[in-house]
This record gives sequence, C-alpha cells and structure tokens, in this order.
Amino acid sequence: MPIIKDIRTTIWEWVGPVAPLRQNFCTTASDIVSNTNDNMSGFRFLGWLVVEIETEDGIIGIGNSALAPHAVKALIDTQLAPMLIGQDAMDSEYLWQMMYRSTMAFGRKGIGMTAISALDLAIWDIRGKAVNLPVFRLLGGRTKEKLQVYASRLYSQPLDELAEEAQGYLDQGFTMMKLRAGWGPKDGAAGMKRNEELVATLRDVVGDEVDIMMDCYMGWSLEYAKEMLRRLAPYRLRWLEEPLIPDDIRGYAELRAMNIVPIAGGEHEFTPHGFRQLIEARAIDFAQFDTNRVGGITAANKIAHLCEAYDIAVMPHAGQMHNYHISLSTVAAPFAEYFPKVPVEVGNELFWYIFDGEPVAENGYINLCDNTPGLGLSLKTPSPEEFVLTR
Repeated sequence: MPIIKDIRTTIWEWVGPVAPLRQNFCTTASDIVSNTNDNMSGFRFLGWLVVEIETEDGIIGIGNSALAPHAVKALIDTQLAPMLIGQDAMDSEYLWQMMYRSTMAFGRKGIGMTAISALDLAIWDIRGKAVNLPVFRLLGGRTKEKLQVYASRLYSQPLDELAEEAQGYLDQGFTMMKLRAGWGPKDGAAGMKRNEELVATLRDVVGDEVDIMMDCYMGWSLEYAKEMLRRLAPYRLRWLEEPLIPDDIRGYAELRAMNIVPIAGGEHEFTPHGFRQLIEARAIDFAQFDTNRVGGITAANKIAHLCEAYDIAVMPHAGQMHNYHISLSTVAAPFAEYFPKVPVEVGNELFWYIFDGEPVAENGYINLCDNTPGLGLSLKTPSPEEFVLTR
C-alpha cells in the first residue's frame, strides 16, 4: 500500500524575462472597472505551485496549481496536508471526499478547490506509478488512437501579425485554432468592429476547412455578447468562450438559446455540482473545466461522465497532462486545447519551463504513452535566472 508519509509544496516564481503585453491584448472581467490598459495584470500566472506527495515505499506523486499559488500553498500546508499523512493513496475517492467535506465552510470553490485539485493530481500520479500504468488507463483506457488539439494563442494584435501567427499554425499542421477578443463593452461599436476584424482576418487566412473559436475571458456583458453573436455569425465559429462572468448562468443560457454560435464555459467553475447547474440550465455546449482547478482527476472524471450523459462536449481548459489524461479516456472529449511553447507573457506557458514530459503537438495531434506510469511528468532543474523557489 502506498502510504503517504510526506507532502511538500513549492512555489516556482518566474523571474526571467516577460514579454510586454500590448494594449487590448485580451478582454478580461476587470475591463468594466479598470482605468488602465493593462487589464491582464491580475490574470497573469507568473507563479506556479508544485505539490510532491511521497509515500513510505518511495513513490513521489506530482501535482500542480497555477491559481493564487501563495494562498493555495498556505491552505495545503496548514489544513489539507495533515489530513493526508498516514493515508493510503489508493483510496483517492475517500481522500477527495475527506478534503472536500472538511473544508466545505470555506473551500467549495476557488482557492479551496484549487488546493484539493493539486493534491488529487499527485495522488492519482502515485496510483498510476504504484501499479505501473498511466492515469488514462486507470480511468478506462484510451477512447481514441491519438488526441487532436487546437492551437490556442492568437491574442489581439495588428491584423498582419495575427495573419502571420495563424499561418504558422497552419504550416505546423493545426486544423483548429482559437483567438482572443481585444475589445469589450466600454469600447462600444468601434470595439465590436475591431473584434469582428480579428475573426474575419483569421477566417481569411485559414479558409473554410479549419475550425476557429473566440475567447472573451469573461470580459463582455450580456447585451454586448448578444450583438457580437449576430456580427460573428457569418464566420462560423466553433464556439464563443466565456463571454460572461461565470456566475451569470442565466445569461449563458440566453446566449445559447439564440442558437447563433455554440457557447463554451466552465473554466472558472468547480466540482460536479457546479457543472450540474450549468447543464440543467442548458447554458453551455462545451464544458471547459480545468482539472487542476475543478477538483482534480477525481472530480473531472465525474464531470466528464455527467457531460457524456447529457451530450455536452468536454473541452478542458489549457491542455497539459492532467487534462489530456481525462480527454483521452472519455468519448465526450472530441479534441483538446494546446498552448504552444512561447516566451513567457501571460504565464499559461510556464508549464513548459517547469515540467518535463509534456507532449509536443505533431500535425495537430498529441499522444500519451501506454507505458509511462502516472501522469508522466517530472520536474526540471530550475535555473536561478528564471525561477525563485519558495518552500
């Protein structure tokens, strides 16, 4: 039995160069109250929490979290880790329920669930390593020979640069890609036109046989989103992502009921209970939980089964190994997100600089090895010019 004997948390804080963000780089939920042009500052992920759980027989499971790493570390160190010491890591459901129910008064969403997610990932990594199987095989095995992925970047930028970046993804073999909106309600009709120009440019570059999606990152209002849906209809988007703040479930349902562009959401939702509410409200076409936020593998697997029952497509946020294991093992996930490795700008790229083992896309597909146990990740040796570690 892999009995847990030690839990270590480390914050990897990026101190290397950070690419400057141009004006109107991406809409965010802060736009409506911000008087600055750097609205992405509060949404950068320049610190990453790594959790290592060690068992008595020497297995080390690795988990991670990119949200509020200092707060998440404190919660793990003071509240959650003491619950797990001495427990059998094979009892993942019991451990998840114990963490979830004992922190329910303050941890049902946000930081609380992010902390549970990081620990749950490490527990599943241990489970896979203990039986010498990859996590996706513990979840039922592969449901597809390989996993198609879409290139996810294309932040708002001059149209010629957008076209050049998109052509690069075409040249690499991607047949799906996602761009970001740069303008929101405070920008009025002129901003709507500029958002439409972004989509029109991308469609012109990739043609009609490539899927394109647009991410609003919670930066729009319901009225603004309704008008943008009408404007974007001719460009045949595969989906519009997070047009509203995540708590406006009724607003999401209204947008979906317009039946103009499919609606994606859930990146900032938590637990199967939250996704049950979205599904019952008929609010989304694509469920975009992130496994290292939603409650880990234990919760994500349940949500995937729930979505399958309601014929809602599963499209985890951000790609990365913890999401790929879920996507490969469920028929509800037709493809997955993929962040290309680029110089650090928002922080979504940091996992490339922290972990070894992440699959690299080839001709628009990634694959996981049947013979690599656990999640398949290991930690790089940090460079002091790039990272400061806090233990």
